Amino acid sequence: MKIDDFTINNESPVFIVAELSANHNQDFEIARRTIEAASKAGADAIKLQTYTPDTITINCDNDYFHIKGTLWDGQTLYDLYQQAYTPWEWQPKLKKYAESLGLILFSSPFDRSAVDFLEKMDVPAYKVASFEISDIPLIRYIASKKKPVIISTGVATLQDIEEAVNACREVGNNQIILLKCTSAYPAPIEEANLRTIPDMKKRFGTMVGLSDHTLGDIVAIASVSLGARIIEKHFILDKTIGGPDAAFSMEPEPFKIMVEAIRNTEKAWGKVTYEPTEKIKESRVFMRSLFVIEDIRKGDTFSEKNIRSIRPGYGLPPKHFEEIIGKTAVRDLKKGTPLSWDMIVK
Repeated sequence: MKIDDFTINNESPVFIVAELSANHNQDFEIARRTIEAASKAGADAIKLQTYTPDTITINCDNDYFHIKGTLWDGQTLYDLYQQAYTPWEWQPKLKKYAESLGLILFSSPFDRSAVDFLEKMDVPAYKVASFEISDIPLIRYIASKKKPVIISTGVATLQDIEEAVNACREVGNNQIILLKCTSAYPAPIEEANLRTIPDMKKRFGTMVGLSDHTLGDIVAIASVSLGARIIEKHFILDKTIGGPDAAFSMEPEPFKIMVEAIRNTEKAWGKVTYEPTEKIKESRVFMRSLFVIEDIRKGDTFSEKNIRSIRPGYGLPPKHFEEIIGKTAVRDLKKGTPLSWDMIVK
């Protein structure tokens, strides 16, 4: 499949996404500079979130709407989203700016009005956030736009994933990418369960990637070797600016190091081959081979005392050792001579 002009398949480079999320602190200039920094750090894309407090929740202060057991304890959902949302009037301008830097920009819509808004922006793909995976009508509406649908699975059961994938396929959209995700902020490395990535790919027949909330880059890099074709990381210009997602977001320099490590991992994939490279062919000289280890006179018999398998590899392959034992030399041979067939009486 393609997201804008970026092809995603089993052989393509990994699609690296910098998630802007709330890391703008309601300051357009910070948002713009963050996109610029993501470009310099090697991201392929920027992802936004398209909602308002009123499209994602209601302004209610009862106990149901108070956050417990997370980084944002003590706040109501409405207050958190009021702080975190990206103003919609920014988003077309941010898309234009990202594209001027060669970045792809897309977003997570959280209701139908956000999908309609993003359609007018002509985004090339949609992301379904982990906590929206159960909203099958929303997923069906997103998928009906016939663009790639990236679905995060951070809080999902197997049934949730099946229903979300089926919702896309029911409306004729098979451009699905599932992201392995652990919805903890930050997520413990030991809960990454990256072995799920190849299983998810086989089970659902989709491209698979990683939405990574762990600290550092080791989980992201490791996931690439297990088949992740997209890596998404929260990206922040500078953690000192604070904000709801600052604690688990990655700054430009570590992000750049992660990108470089992923690109080097891609180089190491290579292809399925058993043919030695030219460099390896040169190194084969250091393999073992059959050499004369004592002076031999013409007519002498080859034995375990006068020939041996040793390094380097200029003589006959060691597999011929037993075949040669008991045969005779056609001429005098000095110690240190590599054996060849023209030295041996047939």
